[in-house]
Amino acid sequence: MKAMVLVGADKPLEYKEVDKPTLAPGEVLVQLKAAALNRRDYWISIGKYAGIKYPTILGSDGAGVVVEAADGAGAGWIGKEVIINPGQNFGDHADFQGPDFKILGLPDDGTLAEYVKVKAEDLYAKPSHLTFEQAAAIPLAALTAYRAFFTKGRAKSGDKVLVVGAGAGTGTYAVQFAVAAGCQVFVTSGTSEKIDRARQLGAAAGVNYKAQDWAEELKHLSGGFDVVIDSALGKDFAKIPDICNPGARIVFFGATAGAIPELNPRTIFSKQLQLLGTMMGSPDDFTNMLKLVNDHQIVPIVDEVFSLAETQKAIDKMGNSSQFGKLVISIS
Repeated sequence: MKAMVLVGADKPLEYKEVDKPTLAPGEVLVQLKAAALNRRDYWISIGKYAGIKYPTILGSDGAGVVVEAADGAGAGWIGKEVIINPGQNFGDHADFQGPDFKILGLPDDGTLAEYVKVKAEDLYAKPSHLTFEQAAAIPLAALTAYRAFFTKGRAKSGDKVLVVGAGAGTGTYAVQFAVAAGCQVFVTSGTSEKIDRARQLGAAAGVNYKAQDWAEELKHLSGGFDVVIDSALGKDFAKIPDICNPGARIVFFGATAGAIPELNPRTIFSKQLQLLGTMMGSPDDFTNMLKLVNDHQIVPIVDEVFSLAETQKAIDKMGNSSQFGKLVISIS
């Protein structure tokens, strides 16, 4: 089969022929129609991720058709259109992943290939209102956004919510999900174009985080927030507690702008704020996320579609953070 392979540090991905996966008990073979990139793929490709091994086929997100099953566990999926939950072996505790948790695409070979093997238990029916390219954009980012807002942040209709960094894949899902749930949504972004596009998705307003008074402007526009989700952190994170309402939940799942800065503890305890870390989600989160997508006929925001051979070009675009929504790879 053809695949995009990470062959070494500081080397571009190579489009090459590799062996088709061999199935173990409980596994199925999915012929991929489309895959999608996540920020994780970019960090791995530049050598800034734990546990990197070479060679590796990257890619956590994928949609396709099941063509083989090792045994009866997956036989019922043969011929079905599916998407894959990339969070494997989440564990027995809904509040956190267990010691055997791993993400498809490292250490196991991922979805940037014509075929991928996964456990039958990680398959879900592809939403029928979506194309393969749209469906492939769902798994990791939508799962992360859903858990951040609803499982951890306990967002509900009427809440005022803030999405920090609305242009990322998780950011666009967060806006769509929160709007669908009846929340009043505000966003930040580094460009007015991305703020305008977030407003087209239903956000009430947004501000450019490069402005010196961005936090004050958000507080003026909203009156304060009940839920905030942030995948950037960095020095500006120190301003977030000041613009939160009493009892607010601040949920974070990344640190692209740096670590958490020094915070004023008096603001946190006097308002009884909660700072909550999260990462991807449980199988129940994935099921509930897909129900939200299906019930509200949500269509993922796809910025651009590349061929499998053009994956490195897509990785480079992600490095520039110029996309709004997901970067998708069409495979067959």
